[in-house]
Parts: sequence; structure tokens; C-alpha cells
Amino acid sequence: MTEFALKIENLKIALPEGSDRPFALEGLDLEVRRGEVVCLVGESGSGKSLTAGAIMRLLPEPHVHVAGGAISVQGEDILAKSETEMKAMRGERVSMIFQEPMTALNPQKTVGWQIDEVLRLHTKLTRTERRARVIEMLERVHIPDPPSAYNAYPHQVSGGQRQRVMIAMALCLSPGLIIADEPTTALDVTTQLQILKLIRDLQEQEGAGVLFITHDFGVVAEIADHVVVLSQGKMVETGTAQQVLNAPQHPYTQALIASVPSLTPSPPKSFDNAPVVLKGTGLNKTFAAQGGFLSGRRKSVTAVDDLTFELRKGETLGVVGESGSGKTTVSRIVTRLLEADSGAVELDGTDLLACNPRQLREMRKHIQMVFQDPMASLNPRKRVVDLIAQGPIVHGVSREKAHAQARDLLALVELSPSAANRFPHEFSGGQRQRIGIARALALRPKVIVADEPVSALDVSVQAQVLRLLADLRDQMDLSLLFVTHDLRVAAQLCDRIIVMQKGEIVETGKTAEVFADPRHPYTRNLLSSIPGRHWTPPKLEAIAI
Repeated sequence: MTEFALKIENLKIALPEGSDRPFALEGLDLEVRRGEVVCLVGESGSGKSLTAGAIMRLLPEPHVHVAGGAISVQGEDILAKSETEMKAMRGERVSMIFQEPMTALNPQKTVGWQIDEVLRLHTKLTRTERRARVIEMLERVHIPDPPSAYNAYPHQVSGGQRQRVMIAMALCLSPGLIIADEPTTALDVTTQLQILKLIRDLQEQEGAGVLFITHDFGVVAEIADHVVVLSQGKMVETGTAQQVLNAPQHPYTQALIASVPSLTPSPPKSFDNAPVVLKGTGLNKTFAAQGGFLSGRRKSVTAVDDLTFELRKGETLGVVGESGSGKTTVSRIVTRLLEADSGAVELDGTDLLACNPRQLREMRKHIQMVFQDPMASLNPRKRVVDLIAQGPIVHGVSREKAHAQARDLLALVELSPSAANRFPHEFSGGQRQRIGIARALALRPKVIVADEPVSALDVSVQAQVLRLLADLRDQMDLSLLFVTHDLRVAAQLCDRIIVMQKGEIVETGKTAEVFADPRHPYTRNLLSSIPGRHWTPPKLEAIAI
């Protein structure tokens, strides 16, 4: 039996004609031994995910294809396998945890059915044995109430729970090689730590090798044995985790590590004398029980329970907590994208929850939202200038003036005004998020609600967007309600935080004070679960990448 779970030699992946470079990967050499975690690090476009696609033989051929080199999984030549042979290997010998669970899961099938399918295709277990195994896997990935989750559809569970379902599917056959493509991006810190521990446990039990693709250096510090850094398809640095994290040699690696947000909060500012611009009082939201005789019954879920908060002018209030704690539900209630069961949301003294449709349209000028996934929230058929100008035009601004303002806003979010006539798919993820911010600013709102706006971005792009949000807040005297599961981000941007657990606020206070002396056991658990919390990045000068 070979000691290598994965061995890649001189791999080249060709891109279609007209691309910005001929090869997505050029001459990659990489080894993953059994029982080892190798982290593949780099920005979007560096070739990380295409490396995973090549190993799984899931590249969009013939436009993107392997143009040279060799890939062996547990000693077997992957590139020589037929599609039938690859189907037998996938799941059983090599398995992949995909980055975006909502696109990888079938929206028409329940969670239980989709995990059961893996066992149905690869094992001879009975239906009863398969159900027991699925419930066991849901428990292992720490999904609350596994029997209820078994009967849920993907849209009925939170984003973090969907990712855990993907991980359960990938691990249920105990494969020898696990490819994890940004598997913890959408997860809160406690779940991240649980999943990282789960992957480690599987290695100890089964001797599996893991190729872990990530842009989160906290995760790298927590789990990696070896690190490979990619830039524009080429390996620029490799070494043990200790070497790369604490003494990076290449300027690109140094720039990435310099962009990692510090866990030390910024000095606190006082907003005690600033007027309250947004106030939530006694908010409640329960999602009713769903399902029936055939699909099974799901219990009702209390997402928000008697929640009260205040946001003052110029302040950034962070809403943090685990997946399923109610953070996103709060953001959607205050923007009236979701109706509360009871309570009030006052914007400058006007209760948004009591507004009729005409009044609500007028009030929407003053509160805008930046969504987590800019690609899903931007209409792919409209040009950027039309997307940004849409709000002002609806509120009576002439088309010419709205378009001129849109171009000014593009400059404000540090994009070229010449980008105005392009479509969303022609931009990178970080650029699309800037477009989303420009669209939110178009109506000159008093409050911006940002729901995980940097969670899927590379660490360097994340740093740029956070700096941009802070600058815009100060320039335009904005108030931000900032929803995040990343406590490093909260430490750098938020003046105050509220910590949510199961729909309730368990702790609130100035960010620096909560981080220095957390009072509630749940808050202490969150802070102690931050991946890489014991790693202090070396002092490096942040340089443009």
C-alpha cells in the first residue's frame, strides 16, 4: 500500500482561448501522505479549485482540460480511468466537500435522502441500516436534532448546516483521500473547530489524507501539516505550516498573511451621546412546523426570541453567533424582507413593521442591505450602471442623473467608472461585492445592513472591502448593522457587538470589552473556538497583491 493518498507531478491545466493566461495551473507538484493535511492557499483565480476538479475528474472539458502531468490517488493513475471506473472511486476512495452547498445539493430531495443515496449506490446496507448510518453522520457533524434534519429540504436549514450536510455526505464512506474546497467558509467558529476536529479524527481512525483548499489562515494554523501557496497557477512557496505561517519567504505569501485581521479589537469609540437611528424592540419570529405524512414532520423553530437592540448614528453594531442563532433572520426582519411575528423596528422613530407598502417603499431609501452572495443578489441580465441606478430611478430620479451618480459611486467604491457597462459575471467576487455596496449606497441611506458581506472573499480582498466599509461609514456618517460569524472581522470593524444564541441575545457590549472579558459561557466558547487563535501572525507590511 502506497504511503501517498495523492501525488501530483508537473500538472498543467489548459484554459480556453482568449483567457487571461493559457494555463490555469502550470507545472504543479504536490504530495499528500496518508494521515497528513496539506493546505492549498491562494487568491481566487490561482487555480486551487481547478486542482480539485482535476483530481476528481470533474473539469468542464474540453474547454478546460488537463494538458500534461500525472495524478495518482492511492497509487492509481486517475487520468487513465474510464468514467465508469471514476464513478466507482468517487465517494469510496476519494471524496470532495464542495464550497457552495446550495448549488451542490438537490433542492427537490430531503437531506436524509441525499446522504442515503451515497450509501445506496456504494453499499449493500438495508434501508433501516442506511437510515441509522445517516442519522449517525448527522450527529457526527453536530447538526441539531438529526431526525428532524433528516426530513428537511436544503432550503429549510441554515447555510452552516447545509455545509455540514455536505461534509456528512463526503465522510460517510470513510474515503482514503478527502478534498475539502473551502469547507468552513460559511461556518461559525465553533462549527469550524468541530469540523476540523472531525476531519482530524477521521485521519487518525482511517489514515486518510486531506487536501484542504482555503483562504483562511486561521484554519491553516489550526489544521495544516504542510502548506502550498499558489499564485496565478504557479506554486510560489511550500513548506511546513510552521515555516510558511511564521517565516514566509515569498512576497505574495507575506502580503496574504499581512492581510489577516487581528484578534485585537480597535480602540473603543464612544457613541453614548449619538442619536439612535435604528431600534428593535421585542422582536419575535418562529418558523412553523413543516412536512407531512410522506416526507416526515419538521419541528417549529424559534429563530428570534424577544430581541431588543439599538444602533446609534455612525456606529457599527456587530451581530455574532453560531449558524442557526438567528443572525440572518434579524437582518431580514429589520429590512422587512421577512415579516416578524411581533415587535417593532423603529427607523428614526417610524415603525417599519407597521408601514403599509407605499410607506415602506419610501422608508427603504433610508435602510439598505448588502447581501452575503453578490452573484445571487445581482441581476445577471442587467449592466452594472443599471443595477446601481435602479433604486434612485424607482424613487423619481431621472435616468441620466441616476446613471451619472452610479458612475460616481463606482469611483467611490474604488472601481473604474468604465466598468459601468459590464455585466456582473465579468467581475471577480470582491469586485461584485463592491458593486453590491455601491448599489446599497445609491439612495444615500442612513443605515446599511450587511449580512456576511466578506465571508466568501479572499483574505486580501476581505481586508480591502472591510477598509472600504469603514472609510465609507466615516465619510458618509453611516450606521452599520453588521452580521458575521467571523470574530476576527468583528474585532476590526465593530464598535459594539451583540452575541446571539438560539434567537436570544446572551451578551452585549463594546467589542474590546467583550473580547477582553467575556461574561457569558457561550461567548467564552465562541472566542476559544476561533481557528488559529493561538497563532500570532508575524509583523509584515501589507503590500498590494
